Amino acid sequence: SRIKAERSTYLFAAVASTVGITTLAAASVYYRFVWQMQVGEVPVLEMFGTFSLAFGAAVGMEFWARWAHKALWHASLWDMHESHHRPREGPFELNDVFAIVNAVPAIALLAYGFFNKGLFPGLCFGAGLGITVFGMAYMFVHDGLVHRRFPVGPIANVPYFQKVAAAHKLHHADLFQGVPYGLFLGPKELEEVGGSEELER
Repeated sequence: SRIKAERSTYLFAAVASTVGITTLAAASVYYRFVWQMQVGEVPVLEMFGTFSLAFGAAVGMEFWARWAHKALWHASLWDMHESHHRPREGPFELNDVFAIVNAVPAIALLAYGFFNKGLFPGLCFGAGLGITVFGMAYMFVHDGLVHRRFPVGPIANVPYFQKVAAAHKLHHADLFQGVPYGLFLGPKELEEVGGSEELER
């Protein structure tokens, strides 16, 4: 059927991009620090900064996505985002452009951090990694689990992700003036506006 073909297309795109990006990221991290350590010193501060900023950027992206979703996507960029709130025709939607928009700074930060030595490039590299990790997690939970654009396997059995999915479905139902606008902290957003009971249904 058409829906099955669309899911297969999107699944292939999701898996191929995830495997490709994960492989590139792992190889980049390895080679970046091997290259740095050729001079004989282990850049401990830089490594700490890289991985700290990777974690910080991944967490920070949730707050950026929440703000952008409310202030931009549901406002001045609604013409693009609206495709996500309508029944999809085909495996992709205009809203998917936002994933590319977020990928551009991630790629730029990774490239700058990879090809340059020092603490600042290391921090840039970490930020790019964090944005990338968030993007992959977002794709699997939002596109796969919530909107069922492709099967996600055991991710669907994680209780917190089930709660995240339920919260995002309430965003689409527009019961609490669009809340939650974030994804991974969506359940907390709903609790803050009195949506806990609805979330538990």
